[in-house]
Amino acid sequence: MSEPNPFGGRITHLSPEEVRAGLEDGTMLLVDVREPHEIQAERIPGAAVMPLSAFDPGALPDPAGRRLVFSCRSGQRSQRAAAIAQSVGLPYEEHMRGGIIGWRQAGFKIDQG
Repeated sequence: MSEPNPFGGRITHLSPEEVRAGLEDGTMLLVDVREPHEIQAERIPGAAVMPLSAFDPGALPDPAGRRLVFSCRSGQRSQRAAAIAQSVGLPYEEHMRGGIIGWRQAGFKIDQG
């Protein structure tokens, strides 16, 4: 359910379980907005990378009919990314609540190194 985003626009919180199911069935594109050193340490398999420090909504990958979902470490930067995307007219308002921390806590696979 969409609600006001504290950073602007609207936000829909998805659980790691919902995102994992969407990645597995090909209905979601996950965009990780963490910084390069964070990505080098660990990442969710298959996630696209676009660090928030260099975030350009015009350069977001084409979701090709999938739902574009933002993720980060804990869920704050992903909400900022959604707000930035919406500020230029893009319809992206979904993010993964809890970020990679929540993903890890759910016991899902993470690529390391």
